[in-house]
Amino acid sequence: MSGDGVNGLVDRPRGAVTVRDGGRLVVRVQLPLPASARPRLLLQRRPKKGQPEETGRSLVLESARPDEWEAVLEADPALEEGRWDAYVVTGPGEERVPLLPGLRDLRGLVSGGDAAWDRPVAVRIPYATKDGRLAIRAWRRASHAEANRITVASGAMTVTARLYGAGLGEGAQVALVRRGRKPVVVRVALSAGEDQDFSFTVDYADLLAEAGGGAPAPAVWDMFVHPCADTPRVRVARLLDDVADRKTVFVYPATTLGGVSVRPYYTLDNDLSLEVAPQPSR
Repeated sequence: MSGDGVNGLVDRPRGAVTVRDGGRLVVRVQLPLPASARPRLLLQRRPKKGQPEETGRSLVLESARPDEWEAVLEADPALEEGRWDAYVVTGPGEERVPLLPGLRDLRGLVSGGDAAWDRPVAVRIPYATKDGRLAIRAWRRASHAEANRITVASGAMTVTARLYGAGLGEGAQVALVRRGRKPVVVRVALSAGEDQDFSFTVDYADLLAEAGGGAPAPAVWDMFVHPCADTPRVRVARLLDDVADRKTVFVYPATTLGGVSVRPYYTLDNDLSLEVAPQPSR
């Protein structure tokens, strides 16, 4: 029987996680084992659809006090981007057992942690899955545009953001890319602020004009920043806080324009996008 088939939630150990300075994660697991035991914490990244499972990250669980074991996930090396499920392996040759989520102290993530503008971004947020397991949502990006305030008004949206892992220079601009076999790109000017801060405004009418005068079709527009002219684009997202899944938590108002509804939203990866959809009938 697989370790995923443990007989009921009551039999599963529970893991508490605390975020420490530098992005370290301290995981404490309640396990009624003798001090001579050799349990391990296994972090296993979920494979993409149709792909095999890769080798996970295994950490030694040290005895902290009777029936409590502790492992420290250091900031380096960073976890690859994705969702990592947490398991306990109680000894050599034993099956993996999913961890239940315990207390999660994420105060070190609320203000963005210690991310530096001139370095790549590596983020790890412990969270509870919908089916009651402990997991870690990880992002690892060489460059990143962190969305902050989003204001929706008068048929447009204004975004303030900060760039990490790259510098703003001459020719910097925002690109909105419409998904599809033949992507369409609408370019928007940005205003640079202090340090790496910038802002930009998207006029919804500019996007609807790409329909060529016909009825706008449903579409999703993804947002990117080109830090300088002819430089690779950088995705606009919100990663630097304690929210693992923003899509259903941060909901922005829709604007009715040209017979369609336009609204900004966060994707399943916490990337910022715009959705154009038919106006709901009354």
